Amino acid sequence: MHWLDAAQQGQRGYLMPWSPVFFGIGVALYFALPEEPGAPVYGGLAALAVCAALLGRWRREQAGPLMTALVLVALGLCAGGLRTASVAGPVLEFRYYGPVEGRIVAVDRSASDKIRLTLDRVVLAETAPDRVPRRVRVSLHGDQPVFTPTAGARVALTGHLAPPSGPGEPGGFDFQRHAWFLGIGAVGYTRTPVLLQAPREAGEMRLLHVRLRLAQAVRERIGGEAGGFAAAVMTGDRSGIATVTLENLRRSNIAHLLAISGLHMGLLTGFIFMSLRAFLSLVPALALRLPTKKIAAIGALAAGAAYLAVAGGNVATERAFIQVAVMFVAVLLDRRAVTLRAVAIAAMIVLARRPETLLGPGFQMSFAATTALVAVFTWLRDVAWLQGWPRWTRGVTGLVISSAVAGAATAPFAAAHFNMVAVWGLPANLLTVPVMGSIVVPAAVLAGLLWPIGLEGVALTVMAAGLDWILAVAAWFASGEDAIRTVVMPPAGVLALITLGALAVILWQGRGRWAGLAPLAVAVAMWLGGERPYVLISDTGRLVGVAGASGRVLSRPRGDGFVARLWLENDGDPADQRAAAARDGWQEGGAGQVVRLGAATLWHGVGRRAVGDLARACALHDWVVTSEEVPQGVGQPPLPPPGSGAAMAGPQGACRIIGPEVLRHTGAIALGRDLGMRIAREAQGRRPWVPRP
Repeated sequence: MHWLDAAQQGQRGYLMPWSPVFFGIGVALYFALPEEPGAPVYGGLAALAVCAALLGRWRREQAGPLMTALVLVALGLCAGGLRTASVAGPVLEFRYYGPVEGRIVAVDRSASDKIRLTLDRVVLAETAPDRVPRRVRVSLHGDQPVFTPTAGARVALTGHLAPPSGPGEPGGFDFQRHAWFLGIGAVGYTRTPVLLQAPREAGEMRLLHVRLRLAQAVRERIGGEAGGFAAAVMTGDRSGIATVTLENLRRSNIAHLLAISGLHMGLLTGFIFMSLRAFLSLVPALALRLPTKKIAAIGALAAGAAYLAVAGGNVATERAFIQVAVMFVAVLLDRRAVTLRAVAIAAMIVLARRPETLLGPGFQMSFAATTALVAVFTWLRDVAWLQGWPRWTRGVTGLVISSAVAGAATAPFAAAHFNMVAVWGLPANLLTVPVMGSIVVPAAVLAGLLWPIGLEGVALTVMAAGLDWILAVAAWFASGEDAIRTVVMPPAGVLALITLGALAVILWQGRGRWAGLAPLAVAVAMWLGGERPYVLISDTGRLVGVAGASGRVLSRPRGDGFVARLWLENDGDPADQRAAAARDGWQEGGAGQVVRLGAATLWHGVGRRAVGDLARACALHDWVVTSEEVPQGVGQPPLPPPGSGAAMAGPQGACRIIGPEVLRHTGAIALGRDLGMRIAREAQGRRPWVPRP
């Protein structure tokens, strides 16, 4: 064990940044569990943590760091369970059509570019209060009148609601888990006008009301897409931004300028900090008697808190505020503000408050960029030959390096979550980030300060000019056919290996850090060698996709559009649903369509006509998939009754039929080349957010 002691001694003074790593491992273990831990598991973890802490204290030199790591893993797992229990609430157990009443608590836009309302205090007809979700989210379709959502107002509508849908494929993005932690127990849409039932009560939801009114005022004053962009930057309200604009920003890799994240919070608080410090320094009586740096830090921290409140306090903005708050508190304590320790403290606070953010792209990309930037600039600070460069070149060099480092650090996570890489991301960021920092954010701050006296017009005009430039750059880079490269979804475990390998290279001291390149190499090999499912079946039974020579061939050009887009994106396929359905593969087969799977055939039928053709299809084909209820005596399901303990079977003898009765238990289904089956529910496990039929 001498080598272990020597390794630990070499890391003395550098171990603190590993704390959120091991805490995060505990959180990841919690979400990877097949079922919810019971009281004995939590009791055992508590006992383990106590024993590890005592052993670490007894053998501080030899066992201290390892025991601390075990304690952090146990705490992370427990934090995940505590958070899951604290947000528990009813989830709709059936499809609902009828009157919906509720109070508006959030407004945004759906993927189909429709206004979307999130309601609480929900009332559903003929539904017991204890079965009604705490929150529902409704998209406004159809011919809606001019409707300006008012925070806190009670509205009534006739809506179609359903439980949050599961993963589009086994191992895919789990919207049910995402909705659970947002407190959303049902999602749906309405095609009828939304009616105002009661206005906002005085004093109720004041901050949200101010936020929406401010966003509306900014959109009216600036107008166009720049107005929607300005409202998003100042208040976090994206409801005024068109889908085309969002797509341009994503394709040019500058969509992060839209989200109120670390960049905006850092620019805002940094501008306030420097402005206050400069102002105080201009007054000798104050500069000589007061700690101007600390006063400026307090002012910047207060400005950040106000920005957090106005922007709605969402997860990304909260995470950004915690990061800058840790740095300014370090200034108040006379510590270095920008260090890996500060990043680690911010990560620990974020994970302790919201452990589920570990699984989201926001947390991963934010802390990947921050960690890489702090590490690189800490190293550059000690590079002697850079110190001799002219002062004017340092800003340009810093901008290029920061954009390149942040882009490289976030690229694997962006590719894994969004299945694309922006080819022109670096030049687009170089042309827009300086404009955001030197024009847009300062103008927004001045507009906010001058608004009470009615002199905000000039500042908003300057802000609009900067945003017009950013939108023009985004449109220009996004217009090229080679603007993006699509990427196949990585197999499970790839991002974890990339993260651990990169953290080892950054955090470990000495030559041993280069051992972190090994998991990085394994991750790349796994990603490049990963194989996508041969056949995918949606959880509704209305869509089937089969991998072909020219890409995945879909059974229908319309229907289950979200799932179709998800499958194609995960394949790294830029085609849309209509183009994917036009590929060669599916053939007419009575009331449905047929596709060959090697020596077997699969028939897919949708609608009432398909029901009458099921018996004939089952006699002719090996697999039958339908969205309609299957009459008794037709075929046999591809799996035994739930809980029987028997293994799933492939087609043997009579056809294997997959209908709603099966899909309610399995969720989405994937078949391999050997027609072996994987189901979404098995990957999800028996967790609180997974419905039980």
